[in-house]
Amino acid sequence: MSATESSAVHPRFAEALQELGLGELVSRVRRFPDQTRTAQEAAAAIGCELSQICKSLIFAADGVPVLVLMDGASRVDLELVRRELGAEKVTRAKADIVRETTGYAIGGVPPFGHATRTRVLADRSLLDHDVVWAAAGTPYSVFPMAPKTLIAHAGGALVDVRETAE
Repeated sequence: MSATESSAVHPRFAEALQELGLGELVSRVRRFPDQTRTAQEAAAAIGCELSQICKSLIFAADGVPVLVLMDGASRVDLELVRRELGAEKVTRAKADIVRETTGYAIGGVPPFGHATRTRVLADRSLLDHDVVWAAAGTPYSVFPMAPKTLIAHAGGALVDVRETAE
């Protein structure tokens, strides 16, 4: 592995890939000179559809962190997440909670390989594609994976939690 390949992947995420038997994925991580912190930036850099980006978003359900995997073209419906979890209140987690829970900064959170185990909800819309792209632990790197495989490695429950136009 070259220095540029290894530096494309956050060390914690590279370690998680090895532990999951996915070490070969390290060579498929793509690093960009400009940030791919938002789904729009990532899709533009990769040259894919916005919906092929897998966003890893941390929310607090009654104060407990939960990870929601959502396609890049959609927004999470907090009421649907609240109902899915049977929670009283669901809010977006603050940056310090995201880093503490996952070990990564917002904009670089991968779908798995986190510092602590959380409940994971994966929106069904991710299955609309053969391949999706997700953050590889930094705001500059992404990796491709089949959505079913990604959701399985994340330990995600398949749900419908995206906002729909009324």
